[in-house]
Amino acid sequence: MTQPRRTLTDAERFDWLRLIRTENVGPITFHRLLDQYGSARAALDALPELAKRGGRTKPLRVASKAEVEREFAANQRIGARLLCACEPDYPEPLAAVDDAPPVVSVLGHAHLLRRRAVALVGARNASLNGKKFAEQIARDLGEAGFLVVSGLARGIDTAAHAGALGTGTAAVVAGGIDVVYPPENDRLYRDIVQQGVVVAESAIGTQPQARHFPRRNRLISGLSLGVLVVEAALRSGSLITARMALEQGREVMAVPGSPLDPRCQGTNNLIKEGASLVALADDVIRALENLSPPAVREPQGDLFAAPRPSEPAESELEAARAVVLENLGHTPVAIDELVRGCQLSAPVVLTVVLELELAGRVQRQPGNQVNLI
Repeated sequence: MTQPRRTLTDAERFDWLRLIRTENVGPITFHRLLDQYGSARAALDALPELAKRGGRTKPLRVASKAEVEREFAANQRIGARLLCACEPDYPEPLAAVDDAPPVVSVLGHAHLLRRRAVALVGARNASLNGKKFAEQIARDLGEAGFLVVSGLARGIDTAAHAGALGTGTAAVVAGGIDVVYPPENDRLYRDIVQQGVVVAESAIGTQPQARHFPRRNRLISGLSLGVLVVEAALRSGSLITARMALEQGREVMAVPGSPLDPRCQGTNNLIKEGASLVALADDVIRALENLSPPAVREPQGDLFAAPRPSEPAESELEAARAVVLENLGHTPVAIDELVRGCQLSAPVVLTVVLELELAGRVQRQPGNQVNLI
């Protein structure tokens, strides 16, 4: 996120929400559009032509003003706030993430998000001992002043929220801010709204689907100084959170378990790969005591984030489109490698990739990579 930190006007916030709810506009593309056009309003005006130049034959579905008005009204009805990534109340550690959600809904005590935070995640089918451990260490970390972040899932997540409820806990949900999943956590959800804070990226009313959970996981790690994993199988979603934490420069910690229990194979592997071993809350506190919350970086000189002073001429873009497509494949390639391979200027390649993405012909991957769909 390269926008200056400031409070948006209501009209600007409206345009931000409309842009991120538009078809084929993800977080990275959103920030790229803002860097290129200066405002969400200008980016919205440019979208149809960009998608057309990328080869799209049917109109791009731009979120309507009526849709966005309904979303604003629905948030207001339940007392939720919409925070944009450049605004002062938006959690700064999350804003520092490359693919920070441009807009999040927040319900409950938003001021808790200013605290130093630690994520606690793990198996849904957790053992009794695993849940007892998670609840106790969450309580201890909360009493030590940390905000405990988790995903409101069954098992370890539920135990972590319960343990930290009295001191402050943040639940990051995969669906809309008003959708409780799993349903049996409805009482816990209501308690968190009263005593903690709930955060969502998806539009209000969105029912969680499988594809939403990895996106949710990057928010859990992005809000935190580090991620502690308690019981995780080798193919656990909690390991996705740990991987995202590493990509975001966060500390990864794990609780060791029996080598005979499949629910501990993922955590034991994390420790073998270098994660900090945790047996007590003090282990977490020591691992994080010298870490500062990630801060929003000034725009870097990398090829993707660098703001573009002006759009390349159409004659340059016309010649470049075939070259870029020829160098793209279904295997992801880093943007800077694509620029070198095409032997074109970065602004030209970035503009062509933006056109192709809005046309639905390429998709972005973690690590600033793209591939053909």
